[in-house]
Amino acid sequence: MADKSVKLKTGNPAVAPAALLLAEMERLKADVARAHRTIGELEARADVDPLLDILNRRGFERELKRSLAYLQRYKGEAALLFIDLDGFKAVNDQYGHAAGDALLKAVAHELTGHVRASDVVARLGGDEFGVLLWNLASPQAAAKARDLEKLIETVSVAHGEAQLAVGASAGLVPLVVGATPDEMIDTADKAMYVRKRERRGA
Repeated sequence: MADKSVKLKTGNPAVAPAALLLAEMERLKADVARAHRTIGELEARADVDPLLDILNRRGFERELKRSLAYLQRYKGEAALLFIDLDGFKAVNDQYGHAAGDALLKAVAHELTGHVRASDVVARLGGDEFGVLLWNLASPQAAAKARDLEKLIETVSVAHGEAQLAVGASAGLVPLVVGATPDEMIDTADKAMYVRKRERRGA
């Protein structure tokens, strides 16, 4: 009997399934945690331009949506710049896309290095950039827009014996509570074309 009692304690058939179940639950929890991390990384990557390592249009629209909601609730001032590179197509056509990409990277680097941590820089597509400027009154925002235009004009990259450079036209609009991100980008785009005509006539 004593031997049988010992056997029952060490070989209880209910113990092994319970331990296996707990182990399987822990494994599933770890799998779910890994899946959540992967999803988060993929979502973050979906908002970033892979060439320039700044936000793409999708990510920028999200930031604009948050900013518009913040302004509606807490007030404040913010402005949107839509920047188009003047002469970029000629660089691509004459020197190739690799040279154009190098110039885009240099421009993105300078833009991100000359705005505040609270501001946001993004590539909206092609040779177009968006910049969200926080807590600047209209005169200061306009001055910043002109400063960034001048900054971009100083950017150049070497390509063989040539130094490649472009100009820039920056359309500026204040963020308007009640507008959508698409509406704000479209309005800034129109302001950019007005600015481009001004620069051509200057």
